[in-house]
Amino acid sequence: MELEIFNDDKLIDEDRQKWVEDLVDFTASELELAENTQLSIHFVSKDEIHEINKKYRDVDRATDVISFAINDGEDSLDYIEQQIPDLPVDLGDLFISVEIVDEHAKDYEHSFDRELGYTIVHGILHLNGYDHIKPEDEKVMIGLQEKVLSAYGLKK
Repeated sequence: MELEIFNDDKLIDEDRQKWVEDLVDFTASELELAENTQLSIHFVSKDEIHEINKKYRDVDRATDVISFAINDGEDSLDYIEQQIPDLPVDLGDLFISVEIVDEHAKDYEHSFDRELGYTIVHGILHLNGYDHIKPEDEKVMIGLQEKVLSAYGLKK
């Protein structure tokens, strides 16, 4: 897994950034993603994610994570990827508000790492086409998410 982390405002420290890299690699392995899969994670403030949510989703509030999938919908790159076998698979971008993750950790009485892990795995699943709009889809997505988190050692 090729991971690029944007943490310009140092919203997470260096040790936690290494932990994030490890979790992303573990998740990619659990999901059996190709070695040349790419992903970027942007750690942003509560205000920044609020603006992104408002601009791109027309939702006027902050949230914990927003995923922008590259290979999504009608503009899918599936055809190109099938024609060029070694082309890296770019999943897209995750934008994560560290402040909201911290608030959720306190609200749900989880550790910060558990909540951050939940948020990252949740976002990666979205970038891989999983969703939780329909109850049957939610059952699949959340089940897989909990399986990955438990295997990594981040139980509820």
